[in-house]
Amino acid sequence: MKRILAILAALIAVAVAPVHAAPKPRATPAVVDSLALLERAVAKDSSKVDNLYRLGIMYLDRENNTKAAQVFARANKVKGKNVKVLVNLGVALDNLSRPEEAQAYYREAIAIAPMDSLASCRLATSLYAQGKYADSMNLLRELVQKQPRSHCAYFTMGVAFADAGLYRDAIRMWKKVVDLAPNSPEAQSAKESIDVLERFLAGQ
Repeated sequence: MKRILAILAALIAVAVAPVHAAPKPRATPAVVDSLALLERAVAKDSSKVDNLYRLGIMYLDRENNTKAAQVFARANKVKGKNVKVLVNLGVALDNLSRPEEAQAYYREAIAIAPMDSLASCRLATSLYAQGKYADSMNLLRELVQKQPRSHCAYFTMGVAFADAGLYRDAIRMWKKVVDLAPNSPEAQSAKESIDVLERFLAGQ
């Protein structure tokens, strides 16, 4: 059971990872230099949304959510209605235990791009973390109806089922993730979790 709880924690971490971010770089001098260079560029000219967005992603990757939220908020002021900025601002705020604010930004992103499944998945994850299970699951079911190939929806539903102890349902959801997006970070986590749960069920 401890192993299952550890898997759930890892899955939730994947669910709230930055949107459209590259894999975490190693902490080498070159990476540190790139962060410092980008910080200086933004300090010199904070009107470039691309630089602000990239800096925000770097802060999220390093779990500096306060700075990430500040940078994404600045990017949103410079040029609003950028879905990636809004969703990552929500991620940073969720990580800072400010779910109501985060959800407002997710909803704004959904209003701008109703077919953006990632914004809906982030909102569902945030609602679930607040204990609003019915709202979260209803949102995910609606998303699957609209976009049957939304792998993030199946991934999040799998986390919810596993959390509720519905392990066979969780496995079924995660297998859909692997089928739909085999090379995604969610699929990698799903494969590992399927293996753990199948072994657990076999030993019962």
